[in-house]
This record gives sequence, C-alpha cells and structure tokens, in this order.
Amino acid sequence: MKMLVIAALVLTLAPAAGAQTPAAVESIKTRPELTNFEETSKYEEVVAFINAVAQAAPGKVHVKTFGTTNENRTLPLVVVGAASAEPDAVRRTGKLRVYIQGNIHAGEVEGKEAAQMLLRELAAGKHQDWLKNMVLLIAPIYNADGNERFSLTSRGRQNGPIGGQGQRPNAQGLDLNRDHMKLDSPEARALVKLMNEYDPHVSLDLHTTNGTRHAYYLTYSPPLNPATDPAIIDLLRKDLFPTLTKNVREKYGWDYYYYGNLEGGRGAEERAWRSFDSRPRFNNNYIGLRNRFALLSEAYAYAPFKDRILATTRFVDESMDYISAHASQIRGITERSDKMNLIGSKLALRARLAKSADSIEILLGEVTQEKHPKDGHIMDVRKDVKIPEKMPEYGIFEATESERVPMFYFVPSSLTDAVDRLKAHGIQATVIGGGRRGAGPAANTPVEEFQIETNTEAPNPFQNHKERTLTGKWVASTKSLPEGTLAIPMNQPLARLAFYLLEPRSDDGLTDWNLLDAALGPDSKVYPILRSVK
Repeated sequence: MKMLVIAALVLTLAPAAGAQTPAAVESIKTRPELTNFEETSKYEEVVAFINAVAQAAPGKVHVKTFGTTNENRTLPLVVVGAASAEPDAVRRTGKLRVYIQGNIHAGEVEGKEAAQMLLRELAAGKHQDWLKNMVLLIAPIYNADGNERFSLTSRGRQNGPIGGQGQRPNAQGLDLNRDHMKLDSPEARALVKLMNEYDPHVSLDLHTTNGTRHAYYLTYSPPLNPATDPAIIDLLRKDLFPTLTKNVREKYGWDYYYYGNLEGGRGAEERAWRSFDSRPRFNNNYIGLRNRFALLSEAYAYAPFKDRILATTRFVDESMDYISAHASQIRGITERSDKMNLIGSKLALRARLAKSADSIEILLGEVTQEKHPKDGHIMDVRKDVKIPEKMPEYGIFEATESERVPMFYFVPSSLTDAVDRLKAHGIQATVIGGGRRGAGPAANTPVEEFQIETNTEAPNPFQNHKERTLTGKWVASTKSLPEGTLAIPMNQPLARLAFYLLEPRSDDGLTDWNLLDAALGPDSKVYPILRSVK
C-alpha cells in the first residue's frame, strides 16, 4: 500500500511528458502546499518532488546522492548551475559554490520545505542572476531517518504542522548538530566528504527554534568560535546580516535578529540576550574553522507553520542576493584564509560568552495557548505583539585558553581512531618513513610533548561519550618518530580545524571525544601526540 501511495504521488507531481514550461514546473507542489500547510513531507515525498522537478527541467537540475543513513536511506543532493552534479564539473565552473541544508534536526522541518520550493523556482527559470556566478548545492533532508519518526509531540509546544513531524536525533539517537568533530554517524561522514569534494564557499543551515518567546520571525548566527578567521565573521556581522535584516523589515515588515535566548527573569540582577555555543561540533562553527562562510537560521516555532516556511524562504532569498552581489569578495576572503600562515600565532582552544553590547533593544513577544486538534496537547501560538526591552547582549565568544600553532603535529599510526577522523575531515598529512625521500623527520627529532597534570572524564555521558579534559603543558624533548607516523603540516588550508582536533586542551577535539582513550589511561603522564618545536 505504501508504494502505491508514493507512486500516486509521483504521478501527481510529474508533469506530462515533454512539458518543460515554467507553468509545468510550478504545478509541482510540496506536501505542505497540498495539505493547506497541515502536514510536512515524508522522505519518499521529498525524493518524489526532487525527481519530478528534475524531470520537468532537464539540463537545469541535476540530482545525485551524497551519502547513506544508518537505515540505508540515500541522501539526495541537487545541483543547479553546473553541467552535472559531479564535484569536478561543479568546481570547473569557476563559480562560487553555495550549500543549502535543511532538516539536520528532523522536527525542524521548515528548511526542508523551503529548500524544495527554492528548487522549484530555480527549475522554473527564476533567480537566473544567481546562477551567473554561483552553483547551488541543495540537500533538503539531511536527517532522513529522523524525519520518518513522526510524532505530534516531538517539538513540545511548537505551533504545528498539525500532522506531526520527525524527531531531533537520527536513527542512532545522535544529534547530528553535535557530530561534526567526532563523526560518529554516517550522515556526518557524508557531510564532511561533501565538504571535501565540493568545497562550498558558503553554507546555509536551516533550523527552527522553540526557545524564548520573542517577536522575531527568524533569528540567525554566523560562526561563533573565536579561532575562526576574523575576516569571515566581519563580513557577516558588519554587512551581510545587517543588510538582510534591513531588507526584510523594509519589504515585509518582519523583524529578524541574531539568535539568542533571554536569561534572567523579572527582577533578576541582569536580564540579557545570550547566544548559544562556540564549539565546532555545531555546523556553523565547524564550517567557520574550515575557512568558509556559515549562516545559521532559526525560524520561530510559535509562528504559523506557513509563516515559518516563508520566513526561512525570505532568509535564503536575501542571503543569496547578497552572496551573489559579493561573490568575488567572498571568494577572495576564503582564498586568503586558506593561504594564511598560522604557524607561531595563537588560536583559541576554549571560550566563553562575552558582552558584545552593554545595551540593545530586544523585541520580546507573547503567545497564547491552543489545544492541538488531534491529541489536545497545548501549543504556543505567536501573538502579533512587540515588547521592546533594553538589555545587555552576549553574542560573541572570547578565548579563555589559547595555544601557539606549531609547524607539525606527529600522530602515531597506532592511534587508529584519530587517524581515521583526520583522514575523514580532509586534513593533509605525510607518512613518515617508508623509504620515501622527504617524507619528514624520524630519528632524534626535536619536538614538544605535552605533560599531563590532570585527566578528567565527565561523570555523565553526552552523545554516547564521557567527554575528557586534560590540563598540562608542552615541554621540549627529543624523540624518534616511528615509521608510519603521520606528520600534520600546519601551513595547510585546514590548519584551524587540525589545530582544534589535535591540541590536548581543546574543548572539542580528539581528546574530548575519547578518541585517544586507548592511549590515555588514568595514569598517563604524556599526551600521545607530539608537535614540532617551532
């Protein structure tokens, strides 16, 4: 019966043979549009929609898959603006590459729907100005397994869709937006492979927030880790986001602002607007450490479902207009960042929220309560109310611990989990020995080793790990480096990411995620990875 339903949907979506007009493409509808925005798309409906659009616009829209989930669902990737969907063809265009991702949290479905609608517009011939200098890589349904675990209550008091939505984690119970460093899921492995093969200059990650009751239809964030190239942060904070916010307000009367939550109740010593987390386990922060631009969006969960999709669509449209107009500038910043020599400089390892403004006006909001029409649980419904309140903003992060970037790290081949992750992330490495000339240092090599002072494991698991924290210091030494050791040069494009993975005090590296535990017993006195003296 299920296959019959999907087959019927495909027949409904697909235009008649040979029909390639914009009207034929526009007739292909998403699940929300077919149900008066009461339902969101299932995985097979997304795939059917993509294939119908591609069939209606041959040569414009190219479909492939970029990975497989834990339950063997293939992850669709749609490429627009290149001759084919293959990475080589995309890179040969010489255009700016932009990756748009929805549904990393499968209860937050607005990005999934907005991405499909965008694809339909592109197939119908809209946004041709974007395609002159950009290739779009669109992945509407990243957490495909979580999407199929429908529930009416997986999003708390969210205001619809009343037909329910998927769950936050994937089929393994993992939050995919905490998996960008440890790579425990097949989805995260697929994503970093996509990053290595296509190397998008810009990534948009589309979410929905159900936190503070505020008056913004959507909030957003740039990369937050202070080890990110400041030039990336500056363009986003000083120009792109202010321009986007201004345009949305002038065109539609809607307010957007930086993601945050109100902390401190009435009468508290300080009520403040606070951002979330700087660690690169989060998509936007991970992308930033790869020297690329990352834009996170969070539609407001208590607005109507249709408005949330529209808010996300407007965010994408305004972002793309800006990115297209500034493509050369964005490309230039990423190229300079890739070439930057960080050796000898200091980068952040741990960070804390810092005050970015003593007083700003935050638009708080109100909600009313309504019963869900199917099971009666309470939904919060946005009221069209704006309550401006001046308060401090904690929207940036400052380093609490930093470290000097060495010339090399030296990773023993026996650390198989570490070696596996480094290769998966695309970190460049040279294998020492093996009879190859110029393979790197080996015997009696001046190095630094990290002498451990404290080694602490978290008492409770998080994402199936008990996170580990080391303290100590680097000291000069002389060591022989065995054949097979990986030498990680720190004059490579992914030096910031390699640094964060390999430094022992990092709050989100290999040590933190127990990937060195085989060599880090409770009595270990020395960190198993060495680094160069310089």
